[in-house]
Amino acid sequence: MNYQKIMRESVGAPGNDPKPPTPENGTMFQGFEWHTPADQHHWDRLAGAVPKLKEIGITTLWIPPACKSGSPRSNGYDIYDLYDLGEFDHKWSRPTKWGHKESLIRLRDTAKHHNVGLIFDAVLNHKANADYTERCRVVEVNPEDRNEVISEPYEIEAWLSFDFATRGDRYSQMKYHWYHFSGTDYNQENRKKAIYKIIGDNEEKEWCQYVDTSELGNYDYLMFADIDYSNPDVRNDVKNWGVWVAQELGLKGFRFDAVRHFSSEFLKEFIGHLDKTLGEDWFFVGEYWKGYAEPLEKFLDEMDHRFTLFDFPLLENIFMISNFPYADLRMIFEGALVESRPLNAVTFVTSHDTQPGQDIERIIPDHFKPLAYALILLRAEGYPCVFFGDIYGIKGNAPSPPACSGALPSLVLARKMYAYGEQNDFFDDPNCIGWVRRGTHDRKDGCAVLMSNFGDGEKRMFVGENHRGEIWTDLLPWSEGDVKIGDDGWAEFRCYAMSVSVWVNKAAEGRNRFGDL
Repeated sequence: MNYQKIMRESVGAPGNDPKPPTPENGTMFQGFEWHTPADQHHWDRLAGAVPKLKEIGITTLWIPPACKSGSPRSNGYDIYDLYDLGEFDHKWSRPTKWGHKESLIRLRDTAKHHNVGLIFDAVLNHKANADYTERCRVVEVNPEDRNEVISEPYEIEAWLSFDFATRGDRYSQMKYHWYHFSGTDYNQENRKKAIYKIIGDNEEKEWCQYVDTSELGNYDYLMFADIDYSNPDVRNDVKNWGVWVAQELGLKGFRFDAVRHFSSEFLKEFIGHLDKTLGEDWFFVGEYWKGYAEPLEKFLDEMDHRFTLFDFPLLENIFMISNFPYADLRMIFEGALVESRPLNAVTFVTSHDTQPGQDIERIIPDHFKPLAYALILLRAEGYPCVFFGDIYGIKGNAPSPPACSGALPSLVLARKMYAYGEQNDFFDDPNCIGWVRRGTHDRKDGCAVLMSNFGDGEKRMFVGENHRGEIWTDLLPWSEGDVKIGDDGWAEFRCYAMSVSVWVNKAAEGRNRFGDL
């Protein structure tokens, strides 16, 4: 699968003889933040940004949910119609928050021209903003244990009818009714909110068992109208949508929302259908929100490792260490997915879910953001994802400027130019750690990274005798002066307190590209 190719590119080519060219490192970019303006011009913004993003090393672009939702101001996670990409005048608007389908097509063409792969944010767990109510038989369940029924069966009036009237039968003839769902949370008849398990006329419907059952008894139900993937019509419709949208937008892969809440069995079927219909060159990543690696590893095993997951355990480590004075930096990867499954881990520092103001916010202090990004961008393991708000800033009620004092593009470019080859760690001090990337036969420059979360840092590190006599400087704007590599390949590197430095030969190819990015 494509994700394996991407991960191999991140580590570098094996040292066979004759040696093949070392592939360029891959880097994903999340192309939105929660408070992106709802002006229906975001596809145009992204299309305009693609050339510069590609220039600094972005190879895949994760686009937000492009499907019609309940409002032209919505980010798209309250999804209404998978097949409406801003094409039909429905739900108070023709375009989505992000723009018209025509603009999305232009983004597709721009990305293809610059060889940037598009990753589609697929919301397959639920539907919302139904067109009509329908009556159906349900039981109420305990919100803390969804296996515990707390009422007798009875009928409710629920928002579960989707007829997609404006689109009609174009692209899909499927209409959704109560029997296509397993649960909902609102009874229009008495306006009561609860978790209702839909049981059907013969009480034959149950929660899906191919979901996270370690929390709340069974975590099939998350929100809105919960899709029932035991229904063959539902499975066929969503599989057909996957092929349709992949062809329509020339996709490189999918980011799947809330994967622990819907059937992993269906997800494998979805992937298999894509493989069979369009070939196997895909990248898949899922959002599985757990702060420790064991359930993520179990999910990857269930998916036969044809999948990647965002490394939430690593984010939790970064969050804790960055907010605890003088914490032990050597523990940053302990228990992280990238430590146990480096080929299946997508590493990140911030996302739309964790940015300030969100329910699960994980605020990384400004001084630590450069350290965190160096840890995911300049090491051999994992596939890093850079957040829109950290490059361009965050809007909303708590706006913030670009992260890393504007130096994040330089870190991304450093990954593209110099983060190759053998990795040697110098994790011998709790508050000052470093590592060296030794380069490869055709990307020879390499780099030395040093960071401190306490006082000024200094560390003697080995970069290789092939670099003897070279003069290295920090390509970030924080450490001044030169470092001369000794005849033995060793040198004394330094960084300021609460900072990071990335040292590279001042005569290395591409050094003139750094500066005002």
